[in-house]
Amino acid sequence: MSHSVPDICDDFIDEIKVLEPLFRDFGMKRKFSGEIVTIKCFEDNSLVGDAVRSPGKGRVLVVDGGGSLRHALLGDLLAAAAAENGWQGLLINGCVRDAEILETIDLGVKALNVHPVKTEKRGEGRLDVNVTFAGATIHPGDFLYADANGAIVATRDLCLSF
Repeated sequence: MSHSVPDICDDFIDEIKVLEPLFRDFGMKRKFSGEIVTIKCFEDNSLVGDAVRSPGKGRVLVVDGGGSLRHALLGDLLAAAAAENGWQGLLINGCVRDAEILETIDLGVKALNVHPVKTEKRGEGRLDVNVTFAGATIHPGDFLYADANGAIVATRDLCLSF
């Protein structure tokens, strides 16, 4: 049996953090999960590009873009690289672009909104740090479960068919 985010909430509410319902779905996959890799950056997606070009190994990239609505941290080219390299999905506290193409890429993508302007590449940001947004602190190595009902984070793999 495949579980949903509401099922996980029913069974594991004391072990999870429920993210505030701020995110829209953009990728082809509406349901995704995996171990979390974090990036903290602001209007510079240099580290996002580096990460999605590396082996994803079934993990999820959580990007804290500071909630900026002025630049897109992910577009079609980086999303395609993420899918090709085995990432399950991205959760972005910021914007994406190329929304119509993201829908055709076999990747989970949740973000705040869309914006047509790309970021500048300054090489700024931090990898594998705790990030706090949407009412929760997310640690590298936590596990994210996301579907059309929302996104939740657990400190361990809940060993569910998802």
